[in-house]
Amino acid sequence: MRSKQPRGKPKLAGRAALIVLLLLAIITGSLAGLMLVFSVNLPQINDLERYRPSTMTDLYDAKGRIIGSFALEKRVIVNYNDFAPILRQAVISIEDKNFDSHWGINVFRIAGALVHDLRSHGRAQGASTLTMQLARNLFLSADRTAARKAQESMLAIQIERAFTKEQIFTLYGNQIYLGSGMYGFEAASQFYFSKHAKDLSLTEAALLAGLPKGPVAYSPLVNPEKALRRRNLVISEMESDGVITHKEADQARKSPLGLHINQPEMSVAPWFQEEVRRELEKKFGTEQVHEAGLRVQTTLDLDLQKTANKALADGLAAYERRHGWKGKLENVLANGATLDDYKHPDWATASHAGDYVHVLVTEVRPLEIHARIGPDPVVLMPEDWAWTGQHNADALVKADDIIYVHLADAFEGLARRATLEQDSGAQGAVLAMDNTTGDVLAMIGGRDWATSEFNRATQAERQTGSSFKPYVYTTAVEEGTKPDDIIVDAPVSFGSYAPHNYENDFKGAMTITNAFAESRNVPAVKLAARVGIRKVIETAHKFGVTTDIPAYLPVALGAAEITLEEQVTSYSVFPNDGIRVKPRLIRKVTNADGITLWEDAPAVDEIISQQTARTMMTLFRAVTAHGTGAAVAQMNHPLGGKTGTTSDYTDAWFLGFSPSVTCGVWVGYDSRQSLGEKETGARAALPIWMQIMKVAITGKDDEQFPGDVEDSTIQKASLAQTARPIALPQLSAAPHQQSPSPASSATKQAPSQLVSPSVNSGAQPHAGGQLIKPTLPPAQIAKPQQPSPARPSAR
Repeated sequence: MRSKQPRGKPKLAGRAALIVLLLLAIITGSLAGLMLVFSVNLPQINDLERYRPSTMTDLYDAKGRIIGSFALEKRVIVNYNDFAPILRQAVISIEDKNFDSHWGINVFRIAGALVHDLRSHGRAQGASTLTMQLARNLFLSADRTAARKAQESMLAIQIERAFTKEQIFTLYGNQIYLGSGMYGFEAASQFYFSKHAKDLSLTEAALLAGLPKGPVAYSPLVNPEKALRRRNLVISEMESDGVITHKEADQARKSPLGLHINQPEMSVAPWFQEEVRRELEKKFGTEQVHEAGLRVQTTLDLDLQKTANKALADGLAAYERRHGWKGKLENVLANGATLDDYKHPDWATASHAGDYVHVLVTEVRPLEIHARIGPDPVVLMPEDWAWTGQHNADALVKADDIIYVHLADAFEGLARRATLEQDSGAQGAVLAMDNTTGDVLAMIGGRDWATSEFNRATQAERQTGSSFKPYVYTTAVEEGTKPDDIIVDAPVSFGSYAPHNYENDFKGAMTITNAFAESRNVPAVKLAARVGIRKVIETAHKFGVTTDIPAYLPVALGAAEITLEEQVTSYSVFPNDGIRVKPRLIRKVTNADGITLWEDAPAVDEIISQQTARTMMTLFRAVTAHGTGAAVAQMNHPLGGKTGTTSDYTDAWFLGFSPSVTCGVWVGYDSRQSLGEKETGARAALPIWMQIMKVAITGKDDEQFPGDVEDSTIQKASLAQTARPIALPQLSAAPHQQSPSPASSATKQAPSQLVSPSVNSGAQPHAGGQLIKPTLPPAQIAKPQQPSPARPSAR
């Protein structure tokens, strides 16, 4: 008799299988759902094929020489073969040993990291491959979450399918952050070791390879001891991988860090570069300017800029020496700082022979001053401070003082020689532009960018002194005044306002040319009164002056405040036959592929007639031939210009031009204190201008002003130093006798002849015993004005 089979077992087995299948379906569906959720916002790998890392925007001068750059991330893009093999192996040994064999993720490494995390109750162990790190750096955030890790893994798998190992390493090597603002191994190699990534040694490669894990924590600058331990760990991993021998590893571990920091060079034109940045950001936005790797062709002339830098520094040093040693030095300890931590702003960039820099005094002996620029020693000998009149050093400075020096080429042992200078706070500004194109060729906004980024060439409005007079004379010329017309330099008053000349004397009858060349104040005020001060102000605004100028007579002598940039632009109108060209800083901008994004064409406008411009040129050239700027004559070149000095010598100007270049120089204090007695524009600013213009005119021996050939008669008149003969009415025996009849006046005096009117009398005698009758009706004579708070000087 057969036994009966239990009927429940097949049913239980079927149910178990069904449950297993159901669980697998749930798991599969969940995983599919999770993958769908995590992959919804993933970027397409096709985007990586078009991906460009954030790169520096480079600035070039007019001749294609690089002058600076902008970047949020300092990165230099290189190819795979530009990474030294020892660097590639060091990175793989410490970051991803199976890089050459895995498919984007390392399952065994992930499992090991998971076990470590469970045991340590945290996330102490990383498991990212190089490909996963690349995916995170390119597309994802740094958040340490499961969702981000899942996205990172999926992206890594896609990257491995789309790119070769060489391409992946190249992307990684150019993208990774390595501390101190450096991105990519090439930029980091240049910064930390002053060499290219392809030239790295074993120890250098190991140091860089250890930085991705913690760019700050293992920074050789911030934490050198931790950086050394991390570097040696990389070396040990390379030894265990068989990349290097035990002997090589042992020798490398005993080596110092061997840093050779490439200290950034000071920009040759920092104020110009900052103006370019502002203009680019207005046009393209901050992100594109700092990340898109633009190529910007600027207008700067690198050679002229370097000349201007030296000329201004030398000119200010000469000014300081003229006024003797004042002392009043900053002392580090007295200000509460510590010597070990002290870093002057000048030390942020490399210093070279010829630079003017601040140094910290470390020791003072009777005949020696020892100091340092950062860690670099400097020494001064008695001849280096002889100009101060002091023999012993300890009478000048003490330890821990900050002194200003001029670095020399010579060395005394390991210490660089330097001469003692003085920084009393005097400032200066320079701007030079091309007359035809408006190209800004050189720009300096102050004495030291490291201590003050304020641009005194474009932002500082300063009283102009006699450099304002061209607006007065231009207005008069447009009203019919000629260079050889006569004007009387004699005492005059307009109500309570009585203008004075710089020398406090009067020269009587003189030509308009000589009055302008010698910068006589009284004739300028008379001209302004004749044509109307409001018309003069209108002329200034027509030239491009934007300042709101009050309508009172002292403005004719420069009581108005104007920027150097506006003055230079205005002056360029005269050698340009009346045409104003708007200053420009940028010629062309291209992207990383060389495609032109923007070109800036010169913007021109006719301000005055050609005849007016050429008439004014006779006056400007008289200034440099025999007037207040007569020192220019030694340059033997077609040049013109005008000095400017304000009362109490608070501002010194010289603005002038050749046929091709207009240049302006300003010297003064931000506090508006006096520069000192006799510090006129001709003394403080003109020597700087001449040093710059000597380079600006080099190779241009044949250039001429537009009117030189076409109107030689006007040129000759501009150089004439004697007035043309004129018929003047004889002075009557009675000083207050009635004026001649209108008919008589008309026959004896040309309408263009000018007067020295007094508000209180109709006519005045002058030293020559002759009388010039006022030709202005009372309505045209300016009403009495309040005197300027600062009376401009004549020079």
